Amino acid sequence: MDMDYLFFLQGLRESTNGAFDEFFNMISKVAVDIIPILPFLVYWAVDKNWGYRFLGTFWGGELVNGIVKLSVCAYRPWIRDSRIVPAGDSKVAATGYSFPSGHTMCATAGYGTTAVWQRKKRRWLAVGCGVMILLTGFSRNFLGVHTPQDVIVGFCETTVIIIIAGFMQKKLTDNGALADKLSVCGVVFAIGALVYIQLKSYPMDYADGVLLVDPQKMMNDTFTGAGGFIGLMTGSFIERHYVKYEIPKGSETLPVTVCVGTAVLYIWREFLTAITFNVWFGDHWGRFISSFLYIALAVAVYPLIIMKTAEQSGKVGSQSA
Repeated sequence: MDMDYLFFLQGLRESTNGAFDEFFNMISKVAVDIIPILPFLVYWAVDKNWGYRFLGTFWGGELVNGIVKLSVCAYRPWIRDSRIVPAGDSKVAATGYSFPSGHTMCATAGYGTTAVWQRKKRRWLAVGCGVMILLTGFSRNFLGVHTPQDVIVGFCETTVIIIIAGFMQKKLTDNGALADKLSVCGVVFAIGALVYIQLKSYPMDYADGVLLVDPQKMMNDTFTGAGGFIGLMTGSFIERHYVKYEIPKGSETLPVTVCVGTAVLYIWREFLTAITFNVWFGDHWGRFISSFLYIALAVAVYPLIIMKTAEQSGKVGSQSA
């Protein structure tokens, strides 16, 4: 039934000469290229606690999604049936095994957490976020890169993580000792995940003497998730004990420093990792190290720069007055 559904959508794409391909491709790309930047904007400039909640949901989802993918090892639709032809360049962004959908996970983490955050203050925004989750999930089917069950489970697993993140946020409020214990447990969990994915067995199916799916390549996303998750646990520990970040609301420099930080993170994630860390340390550990530094520096170091810049700006303003 799942493949029949994908054939139906493929027929729809062909009958409309791909008129909607780029639209749904854009929806998918926003979920993984733009939305993951949202947690940092919230953390640096809007609400630190909600920023942590966003980060925990994103990187917890990234790690859990990777573990599930490498446990199930479901092949992509076009590998299961060569008659499936993904639309445009959507196949390029379809990394890892198929089940569950990573794009749906990212969309649910970003839009879903926003919906929970804004459901009372801005109901229209919460509804819009729900629509974007549905569009992103459907886009993965429409483009031919995921089955319906990939999307449904991607949504469900992240919804559970959102609920857990909300529960843990309440428990961690004004409880630094518990937060420290959780940080240690998070690091141990991520390390255990890396050990697991490297020791477990994988399907090694060949067609005409060629390996259909290389498990080593499929591990890349999970190394990224583990690095980011450990970076979050480490960075949050440093921030709580040493930086103690407070958003300098009202500071004239805040918009500038946030924009600069966002640009740096985007360039780092989209371009820098591939030409530096992956070259120096290989695909697995290059992604791990890059992701670890990316998150740890954004959580623990850049907030210090934001505060110091705002402080210096305030001193200069007072002297000028």
